[in-house]
Amino acid sequence: MTIKRRSLLITGGGILLALAGCGPELALPTLPTVFGGGERPLVPPGADGIDLASHLLTRLGCGAAPGEREELLALAGDPDAAASAWLAAQLHPEGIDDGACERRVRRLDALGEPVGELFEYRERVLLRELTAATVVRAVHSRRQLHEAVVRFWTDHFNVDISKGECAWLTPAQDRDAIRKHALGKFSDLLRAVALGPAMLWYLDGRVNRRATPEEKPNENYARELLELHTLGVHGGYSQQDVMEAARCLTGWSVRDRHGFFKGRVEFHSHHHDDGAKTVLGQWIPAKGGEHDVDLLLDRVVRHPATARHLATKLCRRFIAEAPPTAAVDAVAAAFTASDGDIRATMAALVATSDFRSPAVRGARLRRPFDHLTACVRATGGTTDGGPALTEYLRRLGHAPFQYP
Repeated sequence: MTIKRRSLLITGGGILLALAGCGPELALPTLPTVFGGGERPLVPPGADGIDLASHLLTRLGCGAAPGEREELLALAGDPDAAASAWLAAQLHPEGIDDGACERRVRRLDALGEPVGELFEYRERVLLRELTAATVVRAVHSRRQLHEAVVRFWTDHFNVDISKGECAWLTPAQDRDAIRKHALGKFSDLLRAVALGPAMLWYLDGRVNRRATPEEKPNENYARELLELHTLGVHGGYSQQDVMEAARCLTGWSVRDRHGFFKGRVEFHSHHHDDGAKTVLGQWIPAKGGEHDVDLLLDRVVRHPATARHLATKLCRRFIAEAPPTAAVDAVAAAFTASDGDIRATMAALVATSDFRSPAVRGARLRRPFDHLTACVRATGGTTDGGPALTEYLRRLGHAPFQYP
């Protein structure tokens, strides 16, 4: 189908005027009329403000596709009740039929391979498919909250895909750790990442060993565990805590691509420091072996600074750049009361008056990834996540898993 430049400019200008608040009386051709295809017409907003339904779809996902706001409001007679019903469904993504999106993702067949088989692919193939799958899910998934939380945890547990064998192992972290536990227990998510092959490579856990009393453990992951992943930089830990945590983590490794059972995570007891340790005031007795890591992770997950650190980051992402103290308090309390249940924590965040306040609606700039995928959704467009779209993300410095 040939699109005349004049028609495209008129339609695009009309959409911009409508989105600027010109009201519903502006007669617009529907996008399918111009571009062909599509099942629903684009209905531009006609109100001056942003209602709760639009706020949920924008802040907790990549914005509404044509008809989605109306679907949300149809869940109940009252807009607040409809918003609650939508949120309840989104917090349980396993109950949402997302088959159409997953069929698109299954075409990227490398991503479904076991960890060891990922090494049979070229790095650029895995990166291309991982990027494409992330874009496709952002645009086409009906589990929008799950996708937003997945992106949050992907950032939180960042891995540089260019380091060592992370090119082959990052798809496994995305699938087996982040996506699997994104709305589950934080303790399960943390353990899956900490003992996952990608993080063992990225933060040098695979070479953290103490075979002799003279050998010093590698502190790299222990420091990031406390500083970034749990307590936060001002969480009250000391250099001694970092050193003791590193001792707890000794002995874990991952097989490289040059032998059998590539990517397999293993515990080598002869490389583990099996002496007594004290981390954040908790005694970890000697001879614990591979269970030292469980005592360590349980301690850091239950530390009050972890609840505060995660609540602050969640509120910064989903409420405001300067997160309100009351909201952080409520989210941290929910995290603690639920024993680190991410689903309950997110429910508490959305229930805060700060999240629902009209003052925060439309008050955040979208990141490039969210903006571009929101544009595709808003226009009822489709994508296979190929270079026609992802090249723009790369030029914007925000292609998934390729941040500079």
